[in-house]
Amino acid sequence: MTETELLGLLSERKAMLPAHVAVIMDGNGRWARKRLLPHIMGHRAGVKTVRMVVETAGTLNIKYLTLYAFSTENWSRPQEEVNSLMNLLREYLRKEVDSLKRNNVRLQAIGRIHELPISCQEELARAREVTASCTGLNLVLALNYSGRMELLDAVEKAVTQVRKGPISEAKFRSFFYLPELPDVDLLIRTSGESRVSNFLLWQCSYAEFHIAARLWPEFRKIDFLKAVADFTNRERRFGGTG
Repeated sequence: MTETELLGLLSERKAMLPAHVAVIMDGNGRWARKRLLPHIMGHRAGVKTVRMVVETAGTLNIKYLTLYAFSTENWSRPQEEVNSLMNLLREYLRKEVDSLKRNNVRLQAIGRIHELPISCQEELARAREVTASCTGLNLVLALNYSGRMELLDAVEKAVTQVRKGPISEAKFRSFFYLPELPDVDLLIRTSGESRVSNFLLWQCSYAEFHIAARLWPEFRKIDFLKAVADFTNRERRFGGTG
């Protein structure tokens, strides 16, 4: 199907669209290596794909889009690459905030944000403030994020704030980085890999997975539309009989 045909199909299936799409943006480094370029050039190429996915998710009226931008494990990469990634993050936030505002996209973040460089924290705080009143797509950047760390941080908060009595799922969820973030409906991973990679472990409990063969910088609008269309064809049982 063409992009136009897919958009028409998804317009007919509005009630079946995912409310929360999460993406593991994999393959930037491999894209760069294939072209004998520094890794950071793969990440820069990947920013163009981020713009496209944000725009397309907004067009489809998807409510939440969470992008795995930087994991706690990524600090182990060469220092030069980490520094370049932090510079790219600052650059993205500075350049994109006005566009996000115009398109009614609210920017949020999850992870151990306080461990990022101060300059990144400041740009992130500014972008969140500028887009705070937006009511369309919620773009959530997972930065210095680890699903295990989120659970451990939530347990630590729970232990210090709840003195007695059982803790419900709803109560425990209130200790997450972004408590209002709903469960993931559709998890997309690029580059053909099929690991969850410590991403939104609680929220992905009943997510539908879509594995795309393309590397992230090669991921196109039609690939995103196909992933969402594939989701609308699935029957979700949430542990029920089938």
